[in-house]
Order: sequence, then structure tokens, then C-alpha cells
Amino acid sequence: MSLKIPIETSARHIHLSQQDFEILFGSGARPTFVKELSQPGQYACKERLTVAGPKGRFEKVIVLGPCRSCTQVELSVTDTRRLGIPSVIRQSGDLEGTPGCLLVGPKGKVQLEKGVIVAKRHIHMNPVDAMRAHVKDNDIVFVITTSYERSLIFSDVVVRVSPSFSLAMHVDTDEANAFANEDNPAGVILKLFNGHTYSLQTWADELQAGINR
Repeated sequence: MSLKIPIETSARHIHLSQQDFEILFGSGARPTFVKELSQPGQYACKERLTVAGPKGRFEKVIVLGPCRSCTQVELSVTDTRRLGIPSVIRQSGDLEGTPGCLLVGPKGKVQLEKGVIVAKRHIHMNPVDAMRAHVKDNDIVFVITTSYERSLIFSDVVVRVSPSFSLAMHVDTDEANAFANEDNPAGVILKLFNGHTYSLQTWADELQAGINR
């Protein structure tokens, strides 16, 4: 039986370093816990920031805790276009070569030189879930959604495995709007071409040419 994976929508949010947090919210300030998120140890904060780019800005963007070693802003492709900055798809923490933005808080501003990403769609799972799904950390897979009437297949989904993770696939608002029309969307992993889009395209080209494997 396939492993049913809850799919969660990750709206725009910010992870701050402690240094940047204090610049934005004041010396000695710490994140204010509001509620737990699905991943253990992660939580939504009371604090909000303005995120600004050359063409626009977003007000009251949520900050997530706890603080990290580097500040990271996670947006959708639509968001980056509204701000006027490049859309760079990366895994969390892979920030070299990414664009920056301006963060504005109640006590100060931080001009990021890098750190704005469109998060690569991914699945969090613990080692037991990984064994059940026959995958390992950093595998690339396809996931088919089970949303009624708007099912689709996501390719290039990276699997992240850690004992501290809780089973969930994370997509951004653009991706969720393409399929989610119910309260609890879910998906299952498909074993196709090691998850890579280009292999799927090659297969489609072969079928069109009359080649059946």
C-alpha cells in the first residue's frame, strides 16, 4: 500500500538570524511564540516584517522560529515577480547566488544581498516513513495528488529524511492553487524515471514518435 503523504501549503515567510532579528526588532529581542507548525520545533511567531523589492512590497510577512544561522525569505514565483526580483528555486539553506531584498521592521532595516528563494517542493519524512516508501534522503520523486477532480503530478520533488521530521509534503501557494480544493489534500509517490522531469519529457517525445518501451 502506498504511503499517503499530507500536502501542506507553505505561504510566504521569513527565517531570521538572531543578528538580523535584533536589528529589525530591537537589541535583545527574541521571537515570540504563537503556535507550533507541523514540523517539530518549528513555530509561527508574533513578529511580522515588510519585504520590499524594486517593483513592490509585501506587508506583514510572518516570521518563523527559531532563529537560524542565516536569514532566508521564502516566496512563490508570483511573489518574486511582484517584487521585481529573480525566481531562484532552491532547497532550504542553499543560498549562494540567490537574490536579496529589503526587510523592514519596527526598529530597523536589513538589506539582504542574498537569501530569497522559491523553495523546491519537498517531502519531510522520518526514517521509518522512508523505509515504507522505499526512498532515502535527497531522492527525487514524482508525487500524484489525490485532490478530487483536480489531481496532478508533481515532478522533481526532493525527499528529506530526518528523525526530527514529521511526514508532510510542502508546496508553495502557486503550486497549491493548481490542485488543492479540499481541506486535507494528500499525495502518493510514483516510481517514474527517478523523479526527473527531463526523463518524463523524453518518454512523451518517444510516445509521440510511436516508440513504446
